[in-house]
Amino acid sequence: MTLYTDLISDLAQKNDKKIVMLVMDGVGGIHAEESPETALEAAVTPNLDALAAKSALGRTIPTDWGITPGSGPGHLALFGYDPRIPEHRIGRGVLEALGIDYELRPGEVAARGNFATIDADGNISDRRAGRPSNEECARISALLDEKIAGREGIEITVRPVREHRFCVFFHGDGLQPDLEDTDPQKTGVPPLKASARIEGGAAKTVRVVQTFIDQAREVLRDEPQVNGLNLRGFSSHPGLPTFQELYDLNPAAVAAYPLYRGVGSLVGMKVLETGTTPAEEFATVAKAWDDHDFFFTHIKKTDSSGEDGNLEAKVAAIEAVDAALPDLLGLKPDVLAIVGDHATPYVMSGHSWHPVPLLVKGPNCDIDGATRYTETEALKGSVGTMSADRLLGYLLANAGKLGKYGA
Repeated sequence: MTLYTDLISDLAQKNDKKIVMLVMDGVGGIHAEESPETALEAAVTPNLDALAAKSALGRTIPTDWGITPGSGPGHLALFGYDPRIPEHRIGRGVLEALGIDYELRPGEVAARGNFATIDADGNISDRRAGRPSNEECARISALLDEKIAGREGIEITVRPVREHRFCVFFHGDGLQPDLEDTDPQKTGVPPLKASARIEGGAAKTVRVVQTFIDQAREVLRDEPQVNGLNLRGFSSHPGLPTFQELYDLNPAAVAAYPLYRGVGSLVGMKVLETGTTPAEEFATVAKAWDDHDFFFTHIKKTDSSGEDGNLEAKVAAIEAVDAALPDLLGLKPDVLAIVGDHATPYVMSGHSWHPVPLLVKGPNCDIDGATRYTETEALKGSVGTMSADRLLGYLLANAGKLGKYGA
């Protein structure tokens, strides 16, 4: 842990105040010649506008200046874990595993898999195999789980996630998670061979993983689209200290997608079953309101629409949150934060390193008199620009959950 986290942990004190962290994934955008207006600015958001006028605004830096984060590091930072230090670099395999409620065993290596389409020349023609249905994903995963036997005393388990995504688990003696991804992140080239991050390292794991890949290609040889795969995020359970241990909180995670359920579970949150719309997720928060004092609530479509470069869809996702917001505000959270785990500007069609707009409503916040929750208003806000891993301490302080430091 960091000195800051240790300090916050030492000062943490329990009370009955409730905190809601609403994460609109990838909500931030940028101004450019071809996009003078961000999605937040283009959206019609009367409820967010009214809330901004009674709140403090600012910006967060998800990882560090110029560093584009994945979803895992972006969320871990929001939860107070500095994603830059080695013990907090959590592979996607672990997060996906926890997100599908797979119980990782000590020493087990997990990888997140993407089904792919391989052409006659052995090159990747579609990195997502046409985005198969969840049912097709389950069928192919079951086929691999049944047909592939582990070698060298290693047990192999394959489980579906959704669409083109699955997880594979390697369990046995002598395994290490220090492998590079086999996904080249582009089409027209073959999948990469399994390899260690350090030359000569993790030799047994490299052999086991490459054998699995070769066997999988043989099993899938006659499939019309899902005839290959790529593996990413090799990792083992890191055993991070939990929210309960660090902050004396009783947290809940409200998220529909496995990765975000996984990152919540990793830090000790109770993962609640929920629907996929903002209204359904806010109803889940309401149902569990008396049982928890911290709610992480995740909105996915603000990110996926940005990744698709679709301004209209991103605006619609923001407006759907705004329409349902009165349901969340009606619960009267003592502290409410609205933020993203990173920016996903639609003009970039992907994650970016840009600062993310932040809104915090609480009894001890400054009121900026902002007119809207947008990038421009956030830049002028009283919170300023903070590292995302400092946000949780700021929320705890506003909820009166931190004691005084020193005499």
